[in-house]
Amino acid sequence: MLMNRIETALVTSPPRRWLQHYEVHLLTRLGGRTPGARVAEIGCGSGYGTKLILDKFGAAGVDAVDLDPAMITRADRRLQRYSGRVRLAQGSATDLRAAFSTFGGGTDASYDAVFDFAIIHHIPDWRGALAEVARVLTPGGRFFFDEVTAAALARPSYRRLFDHPGKDRFTAGEFLAELPRHGLQVGDRWATRVGGDYLLGVATKSGRTEKETT
Repeated sequence: MLMNRIETALVTSPPRRWLQHYEVHLLTRLGGRTPGARVAEIGCGSGYGTKLILDKFGAAGVDAVDLDPAMITRADRRLQRYSGRVRLAQGSATDLRAAFSTFGGGTDASYDAVFDFAIIHHIPDWRGALAEVARVLTPGGRFFFDEVTAAALARPSYRRLFDHPGKDRFTAGEFLAELPRHGLQVGDRWATRVGGDYLLGVATKSGRTEKETT
């Protein structure tokens, strides 16, 4: 689901970029860095998170996708100096094979890490997005997530200013409970902020999903 004009302005603003540095610090503390890793980023927006994945986490390269072609254009401008290390695509986070088809990305078990900087709460089929994350991760690969929960989305300010799917939004507990169904083990590597409005964590891809063992 595309962001409206207000949220687009917010996520491309200096305060949002400052907040992302805090999120990166916490995610690094929870799950470590990714030196030399091949990484996928879902919902790259204007590319600032992609820049942090390269500079702060030490990734070797990033395949990044966004549903909004205007954001891909912004990201391309921002990431010019990383030529050869970033591949951008317009498409859906629920079908990375199709999104990355032009350069052969998005195949099974093809990424050492996947990053989600507050994108999955925008996706109507959020469970499908988690399944896609798990599909493209290598065994032992890590899923770094920073999400907005149903508690925040129910607040009048969110409802008035932003556009989000109106049904089947997840609480922090529901998101964490869904991860092992797709072979993503989070353990105690997660944290909430602002009374459960925001959820951050790092999950590791196991060899088999919960569905495959039942």
